[in-house]
Amino acid sequence: MKAEKIVLRKMRMTLKSPFQTSFGTQTVRDFILVEVHTRDFVGYGECVVSGEPLYSEETVGTAWHIMEDFLVPMLFEYGELAHPDEVGRLFAPIRRNNMAKSALEGAYWDLYAKQQGIPLARALGGTKDRIEVGVSLGIEADINDLFRNVEKYLELGYRRMKIKIAPGKDVEVIRALRQRFGGIPMMADANSAYTLRDVDVLKQLDEFDLMMIEQPLAHDDIIDHAKLQRELKTPICLDESIHSYEDARKAIELGSTRIINMKVGRVGGLSEAKRIHDLCVEKGIPLWCGGMLESGIGRAHNIAVTTLPNFTLPGDTAGSSRYWQEDIIDPEVEVAADGTIAVPQAPGIGFAPVPDLLDKYTTAVNVMKRG
Repeated sequence: MKAEKIVLRKMRMTLKSPFQTSFGTQTVRDFILVEVHTRDFVGYGECVVSGEPLYSEETVGTAWHIMEDFLVPMLFEYGELAHPDEVGRLFAPIRRNNMAKSALEGAYWDLYAKQQGIPLARALGGTKDRIEVGVSLGIEADINDLFRNVEKYLELGYRRMKIKIAPGKDVEVIRALRQRFGGIPMMADANSAYTLRDVDVLKQLDEFDLMMIEQPLAHDDIIDHAKLQRELKTPICLDESIHSYEDARKAIELGSTRIINMKVGRVGGLSEAKRIHDLCVEKGIPLWCGGMLESGIGRAHNIAVTTLPNFTLPGDTAGSSRYWQEDIIDPEVEVAADGTIAVPQAPGIGFAPVPDLLDKYTTAVNVMKRG
C-alpha cells in the first residue's frame, strides 16, 4: 500500500435532534474524513473528533494540524506499507492524538481489505454475519420525551437502551424508566459526571438491575473506579479512561472495570482495538462498541470491529437515520426489525461514500501528494 495522495476533509453535519450529555448539548457534528489514494484503490477513515475538547483533548483543529504537519508526512516518507499494523508502529513516537492516528490507520485498513478483495470485518478476524445494536439516548428536560424515545427505539427493535445521566438526572430517571418499561436491557452512562462523594447516589442504582454504569468518575481515573466498584453490585464499564492496551491491562488488574466500551478512535485505531480485544478475551472482560455520532464511514468501521468474537454486548452502532436526515454513504446503515445490522460482504468497509454528499458537507479540503 503506497499512498499517491491523502485527502483531508473538514466536515459539518447537522444532527436530526439535539443530543444532550453531561458535557453539554450538541446540535452539529464537526469532524474530519480521510481518503488515502493508491493507484488502484481509495481507503476511507473518519476522525471522530468534535469542535470542542470536551470528550477528549482532541478537536477538529488539533487533529487537522497533527495529520497535516506530522502524520501524513511520516506516511509519505515511510513509503510502502505491507499491512495496516505498521501504521500504529510508525506513529508510536507521536504522543497521544489517538483520534488523528486512528483516522489514517482506518483508511489503510479499508485499503488493505479492498486490495485483498475481502470485507474489512474478515480482514480484522471477525466471525459474525450480523451484529446486535443498542441505542444511546441523551438527557431530556421532560421525562415524557425520554419515554417516547425509548418506546420508539424498542418498536424499531433496538436491543439495549443506554441512558445518559448526570447529577440530579439519575436515580429518579432510571426508576421512572424501570416502572414504565419493566426489565428491558438498560445501562446508565455518566460521562465522568460524579466523584466518590456521590457513592451513596450511585449505590441507589444497584436496585434497578442495570447492565452497567459507564464511566461514572473522572475521565482519566482507574484508581477511584476500583474503590467504587467494591461498593457497587452493578458492573462498572470504563470508556474515557481506556486509551491503550496498557490502560486496559492496568484497569482490569486493579478491578476498576468489569466491562469495556471500545471506541476505535479513542484507542488509536483498529490494530490497538484488536490487541485490547484479545486481552479482554484472556481476562474474561466483555466488550461492546461505543459511538461518537459517526457518519457512515466511521459507523462502517464500528460494524467491522464489532464482528470480533468478544464483542458480546449490543453496541451503540445505531442506524444512519438515528442521527442524520441523510448519511454520506450508499447504502445507509439500517437496523433490522430484530435489532441487528447485517455485516456488509463487499470488499473494504462495504459502503460507498457518495461524492455529491461528501462535497455538500465539506467545509475545507487539503489534498496532500507524495513528493
